[in-house]
Amino acid sequence: MMIIGADQIQQNLDSMQESLKEIRSGLRIEQMQRELTELKEEMAAPGFWDNLERSTVVNKRIARLENKIEQYESLENAREDLSLMLDMALEEEDAGIVAEVETDARDLQEKVDALALETLMRGDYDQNNAILSLHAGAGGTEAQDWTGMLYRMYSRYCENMGFKTTLIDILEGDEAGVKSVTLEVEGDNAYGYLRSEKGVHRLVRISPFDSNARRHTSFSSLDVAPMLEDDGEIEINMEEVRVDTYRSTGAGGQHVNKTDSAVRMTHIPSGIVVSCQNERSQIQNREMCMKMLRARLLELRERENEEKMADIKGEMKKIEWGSQIRSYVFQPYTMVKDHRTGYESGNIDDVMDGNIGSFITAYLKMQ
Repeated sequence: MMIIGADQIQQNLDSMQESLKEIRSGLRIEQMQRELTELKEEMAAPGFWDNLERSTVVNKRIARLENKIEQYESLENAREDLSLMLDMALEEEDAGIVAEVETDARDLQEKVDALALETLMRGDYDQNNAILSLHAGAGGTEAQDWTGMLYRMYSRYCENMGFKTTLIDILEGDEAGVKSVTLEVEGDNAYGYLRSEKGVHRLVRISPFDSNARRHTSFSSLDVAPMLEDDGEIEINMEEVRVDTYRSTGAGGQHVNKTDSAVRMTHIPSGIVVSCQNERSQIQNREMCMKMLRARLLELRERENEEKMADIKGEMKKIEWGSQIRSYVFQPYTMVKDHRTGYESGNIDDVMDGNIGSFITAYLKMQ
């Protein structure tokens, strides 16, 4: 008995096998396995645990490598199992098992596609955690409300991705939304995914704050920088940093509001300003400010290198901080369009609910 659809399922499984081969090459699985062996040998050496800083770095790297290798091997094994199940079902002419294989293959394909995306994470800092900052543009309450909406969108995206977010600093809007907000995002390839979102985001809608119901255009900028381990890669001369303390304006209870626990640091040569009021003590806020300052200085260095390469290659398009990357239109029609890739979606509610993975995928593939 011929089972309808079985040939297509087999073709999909064969295609998945080719995708897994490309993923294996892209992730450099063999190289990962060699590095894992070397790190475990280092861990077994006498005196390894005497250096707490090095042992912490090695442990994190081992966990990351083991997780990635295990993730790949589990997908490979699952595909082989489905292929065997399909062969058995065809021999026994069991349409029920074939249908089960078809369902499982669709679920597995989604996981393979997700892992394939990670092979595009080839930047030096793509695996790092990220510092994400949103700033309202000109426009008062309308722009601040838009920034608050983006804050919710990115919080939902991070939640969907399994990333941990920690609020570092927030300045509430005068009537609604926020003027600025800074988050630390922790998770595998957090910076690799979020770096594609850096730039100005434009909103077009009928303003709920306009009694005449006129259409308004608002802007909000997003900064993203990779969080660094304190490995000396970015050295900061504290003589070039102005440190100010002030009282926290956010939540935190009486202790926070009665003491100058919040910290603002200004790096005079670059003009970079970072602030933190999330922690209860001034010492903790100073430590977080230093982490953010290192991240921003690294981002500045990388951006300057990109600009130099663009000049060398003779590219006509300048790489500018704050260039408009995406438009979100609520009226008279609904559409979200990325101006770099051309990718667009008409489901504005879905996008604002944090489902922006397709936009990020399009950007990474374009690169």
